[in-house]
Amino acid sequence: MSDDKGEIRFELLRPGQLIEERKRCPLVFIPVAPLEYHGPHLPLGTDSINATLCALETCRRIGRGVVLPTIYFGTERERPPWMVKSLGFKSTDWIVGMDFPTALWKSHYYQEHIFALVLASKIEMLINHNYKVIVIVNGHGAVNQLETIDRLSKHYSHISDCLVVWSLSFPDEITKEGRVGHADVYETSLMMYYQKLCGSDSIVDLTTLPEKSVPIRYPDFSIVDGAGFSKNPNPKKIVKADPRNANERMGKEIYEDILKKLIKITRDALKEKDLL
Repeated sequence: MSDDKGEIRFELLRPGQLIEERKRCPLVFIPVAPLEYHGPHLPLGTDSINATLCALETCRRIGRGVVLPTIYFGTERERPPWMVKSLGFKSTDWIVGMDFPTALWKSHYYQEHIFALVLASKIEMLINHNYKVIVIVNGHGAVNQLETIDRLSKHYSHISDCLVVWSLSFPDEITKEGRVGHADVYETSLMMYYQKLCGSDSIVDLTTLPEKSVPIRYPDFSIVDGAGFSKNPNPKKIVKADPRNANERMGKEIYEDILKKLIKITRDALKEKDLL
């Protein structure tokens, strides 16, 4: 992380400090993601930890703006029959998000309209506080979450003088190539790196998974690679992007790629509003 000592966390700033920073640059980041089951080896806050750390470091590297406290909120939908089958279940099974029958904990998903109302209220509040650029850093890749954030961003950018932009806190290269999964080698590597950043040794626990000689199948632990979410999954439903192959180095590379994307999005938004 950056060594910049300036406080950027919204909740730790006094009113006068917030006013001064808003005068200097009316930029605010909103990290958002639900508490979601990520297998037995990762924390429920995997998506929100990622969104939070990426928002904070982007703000530090940009050198302006503040970061709102993370909104631990997100939504999911029932999986379509073809995807349920790809994941190794019967096409008639009812599965919402990553809450497979084997999950040890139900994810804290909210219905889509509730998520939209919460996020819209937060955006409106920030607009009413005269912020001109809002950057939503989204840690959760559910299709309806992405669509909701995109719709709200466009809506408020058109009806107000505030520009609202957003991005998923994951590299475009991985998402566009269909490699992104859930609790797989990529997310586990990220969490290994974040574990180091946080000075912890207990965020990731691979001992909760079987030995490497035992294949991990999609239905077993809610661990899925990109192929599992496609119409061409592994025939045996085996996770190829195996979290047991995760490492800190890969996590750092992914983190830096995310930051490059977020910094560009933020700088482009500031330029569009003549703030950079």
